[in-house]
Amino acid sequence: MASDSSPVNTPDGFSLAFVTLCLLEYLFLEFGQTQRTVKSIFKTYIDCLHLKTTDKSRMDVQDPMETENEASTGDDDSTQKSEINVEQLKELLKQPDIYEKLTRSLAPNIWELDDVKRSHLCQLFGGNALKLPSGASFRGDINILLVGDPGTSKSQLLQYIYKLSPRGIYTSGRGSSAVGLTAYVAKDPETGETVLESGALVLSDRGICCIDEFDKMSDNARSMLHEVMEQQTVSIAKAGIIASLNARTSVLACANPIGSRYNPRLSVIENINLPPTLLSRFDLIYLILDKADEETDRRLAKHIVALHFENPNSSQHDVIDLPTLTAYVNYARKHIHAQLSDEAAEELTRGYVEMRKKGNFPGSSKKVITATPRQIESLIHLSEGLARIRFSELVEKSGVIEAFRLLEVAMQQSATDHSTGTIDMDLITTGVSASERMRRENLVLATCSLVLDKLTIGGSSARLMELLEELKKQNLGGAEVHLSDLRTALSTLSAEGLLVVKRI
Repeated sequence: MASDSSPVNTPDGFSLAFVTLCLLEYLFLEFGQTQRTVKSIFKTYIDCLHLKTTDKSRMDVQDPMETENEASTGDDDSTQKSEINVEQLKELLKQPDIYEKLTRSLAPNIWELDDVKRSHLCQLFGGNALKLPSGASFRGDINILLVGDPGTSKSQLLQYIYKLSPRGIYTSGRGSSAVGLTAYVAKDPETGETVLESGALVLSDRGICCIDEFDKMSDNARSMLHEVMEQQTVSIAKAGIIASLNARTSVLACANPIGSRYNPRLSVIENINLPPTLLSRFDLIYLILDKADEETDRRLAKHIVALHFENPNSSQHDVIDLPTLTAYVNYARKHIHAQLSDEAAEELTRGYVEMRKKGNFPGSSKKVITATPRQIESLIHLSEGLARIRFSELVEKSGVIEAFRLLEVAMQQSATDHSTGTIDMDLITTGVSASERMRRENLVLATCSLVLDKLTIGGSSARLMELLEELKKQNLGGAEVHLSDLRTALSTLSAEGLLVVKRI
């Protein structure tokens, strides 16, 4: 019996090694040319159940895959470090001016704009998303629009919020398309199948999407934002793919007025040429204007100069550093879920009714819409964000009062009718104030009456300039009547079939 180490012989006397060598040579001669053209391609992939990335320079989004048991099984060093950080944050919270200190710490290189920074703080902390048993859901995110002259630090604010926000996405309206903001359909280069690629708004889910040059966006791109800003979803029906993607994001946008200079005599919609349906979806609209004032210019110049050299008396030293601010906001978003107290709910109801009453003019049937249900939802989100700033599980009355103040500051800038000096939400929702709409209606009625009087006297027609002179004498509402206003009134009467306009 042969041992294992002895060579194995074939029946013909050939060894197994010789037969194997002949077989390999035959295979090489038969298939060698073909095998040379085949390249070995290996694809690297990761097969995992859960993947989590962390970036300490930004706020962390609460991971829905991570349970409390998993969080408690961490290393002792990380747990101890977390406890130390929480203790430091609670010590920071004990400071009486924590709200003002957080405001100064947000973009400290930008001078003043305190109310704008406070609203950005509320946007960072955010409100609570509400889902009713009936299936209806309400967003908890806050949308803010900054409108103003060039060089007023709007883009700097966007850059700072983008670096601090969770899953923040920064994009420019000039280089953004509709599919780039939402989602687009593409073909997989490996399989050739149709796949769905996420856009900026979907990628910033549970974060903040910062859109610069908002006024430079195309109409098609802006139309895609209506669903995102209200329903917080992106619906896609392309190439056989029908899907609804989550876009639970806050929108922070900035826009420059037409002609690079804001005209205070025109409304916000006329200044930036945005549709009212989109503009009304912003909770807060701030106007940042560059006004010439010697004292203000001197203080601004001193602030900018102080940024370029070490000044021991500078207010830059009395701010919270970025890692601590990140940890503060991160802890509040994860662990604080503020709920409305009875006192806060009553104050919200009372304040909303008072805002609506401001549109009732005594002795007149004219009523101006000074607030809409969207405003009270914005007030709730702002109040919840202010409660999170103080690590409070209950929204207090003082937070509601501060939320009303922030909203009124924004509305006084963007929704004030300059002809009456009152807040008119029609400027935001329709683009035309109630006083202007009533003036146009009175002009149409006066024009119709004037034309009928001339026809009754015996004339068969009325000239345009004669009508304009007669209307100027009537002094309708104290406003001057222009030729363009008369043409608009005649076009309205012609469309209603009350008269025929002929050009001679």
